Amino acid sequence: MGREREVPNKSEKEGISYTVEQLVAVNPYNPDILPDLENYVNEQVSSQTYSLDANLCLLRLYQFEPERMSTQIVARILVKALMAMPAPDFSLCLFLIPERVQMEEQFKTLIVLSHYLETGRFRQFWDEAAKSRHIVEAVPGFEQAIQAYAIHLLSLTYQKVPRSVLAEAINIEGLSLDKFLEQQVANCGWILEKSHGRGQLIVLPSNEFNHPELKKNTADSIPLEHVARIFPILG
Repeated sequence: MGREREVPNKSEKEGISYTVEQLVAVNPYNPDILPDLENYVNEQVSSQTYSLDANLCLLRLYQFEPERMSTQIVARILVKALMAMPAPDFSLCLFLIPERVQMEEQFKTLIVLSHYLETGRFRQFWDEAAKSRHIVEAVPGFEQAIQAYAIHLLSLTYQKVPRSVLAEAINIEGLSLDKFLEQQVANCGWILEKSHGRGQLIVLPSNEFNHPELKKNTADSIPLEHVARIFPILG
């Protein structure tokens, strides 16, 4: 799953216009840019864009200015980081958040959600997310991002995935799932087939994980003379 694109956010300093990325690059530990970074988090939410570097910079500034920390902003950063999975952004952000803050209920919930995603326990994830709609629904595109991650994870495991497994992973069923599958068949190369006694199967596009024979043999790409040089060194 690809990252959401970054967009510049303008900040006026001494009559000169800077992007948030420029402010972060020039002076990432300047507390004066903290409001700009907070506004940028809200802009990422509203425009469905994403900048991990800017968000990590803000979390570092909160470490130096704990009295200025906005837990609402921190929660939004963590939700955006969840949406970036399988990238390790959530762990990178969590490392910069004080333990006392992590013990707040909304953050404990997000940590649990992260654990469910990392372990592929999608039924538990969607059940927990349904109890915490006020947290996750504050960030547009959350459900679609997690569905994309779930499909990514399934594609690493299955050549053919049962309809029921897919439905549970992406939290879609019935006619909505039929429509979703039609779109995937048309745009992503999925194939639908019937299986005796097991209902519908979805054939996912081949990759080196669900079809190991497609994986390039590393030994084939190493010239023999290079291998010959390695053995005397190992000896």
